[in-house]
Amino acid sequence: MSALVLRQGFVVGPTTARIADVLVIDGVIAEVAAHVDAPLGTTEIDAEDCWVGPGLVDIHTHLREPGREEAETIESGAHAGVIGGFTALVAMPNTEPALDNVALVAYVLERGARTLLDVAVAGAITQGRRGEYLAPMAEMAALGVRLFTDDGIGVQNPSLMRRALEYAKPLGVTLAQHCEDEQLASGGSMNESLLSGRLGLSGRPALAEEIMVMRDLELVRLTGARMHFLHLSTARSVASVVAARAEGLPVSFEVAPHHFTLDEDSCETFDPMFKVHPPLRTRSDVDALRVALRTGLVDAVATDHAPHAPELKDLPFDEAPAGMLGLEHVASLTFEALGAQQCDPHRFFDLLSRGPARVAQLRHADAPGPLNGHGGSLVVGERANLVVFDPSARWTVDRSTLHSRSTNTPYHGRELTGRVRSTVARGHLVADQGVLR
Repeated sequence: MSALVLRQGFVVGPTTARIADVLVIDGVIAEVAAHVDAPLGTTEIDAEDCWVGPGLVDIHTHLREPGREEAETIESGAHAGVIGGFTALVAMPNTEPALDNVALVAYVLERGARTLLDVAVAGAITQGRRGEYLAPMAEMAALGVRLFTDDGIGVQNPSLMRRALEYAKPLGVTLAQHCEDEQLASGGSMNESLLSGRLGLSGRPALAEEIMVMRDLELVRLTGARMHFLHLSTARSVASVVAARAEGLPVSFEVAPHHFTLDEDSCETFDPMFKVHPPLRTRSDVDALRVALRTGLVDAVATDHAPHAPELKDLPFDEAPAGMLGLEHVASLTFEALGAQQCDPHRFFDLLSRGPARVAQLRHADAPGPLNGHGGSLVVGERANLVVFDPSARWTVDRSTLHSRSTNTPYHGRELTGRVRSTVARGHLVADQGVLR
């Protein structure tokens, strides 16, 4: 028998919260009470003055394996994940080769099963992510794949996207779209604005994102299939999806931490650490995203964790690849965006755990098989995927201490408030006080 107990934390359920002990025996929550008598030999975790909630779930992680192991591996990404409080990651398919068939999906699932947390897979919508022919989604769905995307580039052909939605609907899976019209965005390296013109950098206009959001909302209206919108970055995009969801369309969306903490002014330094697609937008867009977070309009915060080898991020801004790390500091950034000490803990866990688990179908109720039990209610009988978050901790991001294989974080040297103290995945203490266990 294995046992651990989280002592005297503020246990945050979906609608309730109280100071309690949480006892875990053989990977399952056995008791939640004001005080529990733990068996002899139980591992004890001090959670006093901390929040105890469901383990975080990232539905947008680039693990790079296979093909770019110099930047990240499934194992190193999992290490970064548990330090950041995650108990489940969804691996994006823009690897080399793309995750567009059963053999490669099975490879990632097998490698993920050997890590400290659960690794699910998002399969490619089209073969090789080339936007020409549909990938065998039914075969991948039979392995448990529930999200499909060509992330990195959206499906540009509206007729093909319509067929993909029609194909996906009876499978019960969700298509996730990277919304950028490449004919409008091609060649751009930052947000198109007066600033990009002054810096002499080609721009990616907000309209490139917004026009594809509008197109795909109409395709969802036509087909009735589910769609999830990845890393929305503009106020208008968010407003469009929120309005469609209010009409009853089966749509959801995520925002990434860099889009609600950084704006286009960061690009004035020409530092490629701030290059990302979609690009960092205007301050008014950042403010709109933060309002959406605080008012409960956002379905999920997703990291878009995108590691790159150092030599690639040393290239000039317009030549360097887009992307930045996110797994190890997203909890702190989200906590701050929600108002820090005024942050509602229920909303915090809705955005980082329960919402993402619902989108990825990783909840206990709707995901039979090994990849379930995430975003739970912290009740007896649930799989123990838990996180202890210290809202009073203050810390400074140091790229040299990150657990990712890469160091491309734009937050190096930034002091943050709130930090993950402990992570319990599959019933085991896998990270504590910033150290892997």
